[in-house]
Amino acid sequence: MESGGIYFLISHVLGSQVGGSVGLVYCFGQTVGISLCVTGFGESMAELVSVPGMWAEKAMGCGALLLLALINVAGVKWVIKVQFILLLLVVLAALDFLFGSFLDHSDEPGVTGWSAVTWTNNTSPGYTQGTSWFTVLGVFFPSVTGIMAGINMSGDLRNPARDIPVGTLSALGLSTVLYLVFVVVLGATVERKVLLNDYMITEKVSALGGLLVAGLYTTTLSSTLASLYGSPRVLQSIAAENVVPILSPLAKGKGPNKVPVLSLVVTVIVTLIFLLVGRINTLAPIVTMPFLATYATIDYAYFALAMTADMQRAREARFRGQTFGTPTFDSRGAAGTTDLDHLFPERITHKKVITKTAASSGSSSLVSSPDDHSSIKSDTDHSTKEEESIGSSIITGEGVVQPTGSIGGMMGISNKPSHWYSYLCNRWISLAGVGVKVAMMVCVHWAYGLITLLTTLLIYIYIGQAAPGGHPGIANEFVFLRWLKNSFLTCIGQQTAEYDQVVVTPLHPGVEVTANQLTEENEDFAARSRYHQCTPGQALPDLPEPR
Repeated sequence: MESGGIYFLISHVLGSQVGGSVGLVYCFGQTVGISLCVTGFGESMAELVSVPGMWAEKAMGCGALLLLALINVAGVKWVIKVQFILLLLVVLAALDFLFGSFLDHSDEPGVTGWSAVTWTNNTSPGYTQGTSWFTVLGVFFPSVTGIMAGINMSGDLRNPARDIPVGTLSALGLSTVLYLVFVVVLGATVERKVLLNDYMITEKVSALGGLLVAGLYTTTLSSTLASLYGSPRVLQSIAAENVVPILSPLAKGKGPNKVPVLSLVVTVIVTLIFLLVGRINTLAPIVTMPFLATYATIDYAYFALAMTADMQRAREARFRGQTFGTPTFDSRGAAGTTDLDHLFPERITHKKVITKTAASSGSSSLVSSPDDHSSIKSDTDHSTKEEESIGSSIITGEGVVQPTGSIGGMMGISNKPSHWYSYLCNRWISLAGVGVKVAMMVCVHWAYGLITLLTTLLIYIYIGQAAPGGHPGIANEFVFLRWLKNSFLTCIGQQTAEYDQVVVTPLHPGVEVTANQLTEENEDFAARSRYHQCTPGQALPDLPEPR
């Protein structure tokens, strides 16, 4: 993967038009998420230092935002160093909270300590007026939207294909464990009425309240820092490919690492606007919708990628005998060549190259079982040798070789090596995930969800008009509605239409065909080689079947 994170992934699979529209919506969601984090930081900090007033909270939030933006301008090394320090504080705060739950807090009202009665009273639902499971989900969901922090660092990672999945799943697993620990501890030690009204109850349960408060501030700053790092780079990548022409000035970067200063400035300005006009419970549902739309697109991208791999494999199996099948003989008796090989000598060279590659690569495959961790392979992978990139091929189970891969900017679908997370790669789980996320958008806040979808559609139409020559995506030949129609026809026992139709002119028995020479023997044609020429009554040479 190159720089651009989520935009690079979606645009190379579904096309730059889809990638640009979803990428811009994702950047918007990230900016609102940043304002959500710094708003919470400002409110908590103002309460801590006993400075009342809404504008005091917003001023503290603005100060934290500008400080973190300066750290991002300094470069990725400073971002990583600060993140390690913040991670250490978060771990210490979590341990302080867990240890403090076993101490005596009888002086604190509503803190009962570990109690089965308290746990039983807190397990049943008890929503206040105007709230439901979905509204609570809308507020909680932004706490897990940081899973894209790793993929947005794709341009700065040494081995993105290895680091992004391992880092993302590890971070998601650790965060889930921490959330469950807090849920279980608070549910078994604090009464319900206190949980509903005291937002700083975790400080009272912990052993050292100051350490836990430091951990709370740290998590807020860490999320803000990660979002400020990723969003400008996604925006810079969209501008660099001129998907949205009005954003082209944002493609400029500072220094050898191309730090997106202009994109960062735009992100900070939008964040400040939402910081000054919004509150936490108002901003949370707005953040949820762009992320749900982005995650649904990612799920569909994998499904389309796997289905495209199936289509490519079926096509290669159908035509393998016609392309490099049984050798033929021309009039000179040379084995393995045809008349077209004489007209186009590069065909012979190409056959030799891919045959040599097939013999040396053994059983490697670029199109195999799609659910065996399908991934994208492009011409930007400079880790392979030159002859390997030239001789990229599809090797089927019968040893037939077909050209594909990264010649002239073409894209290929390859298999990733097996990992401990490989069993999660399944197209049907991804397709189900699309439906689940769309349903969540409707249930959490249907108005915000509808606005998000309409905004994405309008950006999609605009990109199609402003930049019509964008990359179509490696999975562009897969059409979901066509697949749905063919699946339905298969279920009712009717024949489905093939994606590839081969039209061959029928041969009618009893009809004789003769050839006449239309060109005259003159000086203009005297220097030309006489390929495919014949006299009346002479049979035509053997030609390959039309495809």
